[in-house]
Amino acid sequence: MKRILLYLQTVFYVFAGTNHFRNPHFYDGLIPPYLPSHELLNTMAGIAEIIFGIGLFFPASRKWAAWGIIFLLAAFIPVHIYFIQIGSCIPGGLCVPQWVGWVRLIVLHPLLIAWAWWCRK
Repeated sequence: MKRILLYLQTVFYVFAGTNHFRNPHFYDGLIPPYLPSHELLNTMAGIAEIIFGIGLFFPASRKWAAWGIIFLLAAFIPVHIYFIQIGSCIPGGLCVPQWVGWVRLIVLHPLLIAWAWWCRK
């Protein structure tokens, strides 16, 4: 079961990272305006997710990749807070009920961190 969850996490982050390049406009409105260089931040996040996702696959790099994912998820917290602040709706983009924004921040995000922590060995 652990191996399946590890491979699932690998695919999840490689897919998520790839999506930063396939659909960069999806992330434009999610990045708080007080952060500089939105395009660069989006590109860096995509590259990091791909590298860390691939790193999870190999035992020699699994530990640093899991820590990288944990760090990355911590860095994304301001994005989730900003999404809630703007009513969980980006004009012309992602728009969900506000409770979904809260669930992403308070439930899903900690579960993703725990998942990376669990797969680090």
